[in-house]
Amino acid sequence: MHFPSREQIAVLQRQYPRGTKVELLGMDDPQAPPTGTMGEVMGVDDAGQILVRWETGSSLSLIPGVDSFRIAEKGGQS
Repeated sequence: MHFPSREQIAVLQRQYPRGTKVELLGMDDPQAPPTGTMGEVMGVDDAGQILVRWETGSSLSLIPGVDSFRIAEKGGQS
């Protein structure tokens, strides 16, 4: 598994600050929320995954470059 550098993590944290609203467009995971589900970014972990609390109650993370999603509303700076 490839882990991003500290600099890459910092970029992701700036792109997806805590509170950012995201919409799921597609995820290849049997536990994935339905397409179109909205979620709120809780943070970015050391592996570069975006931690999301989905409106369905799930907390499945997004993987940039693998999962398909869009920013619906930018959050504040953490």
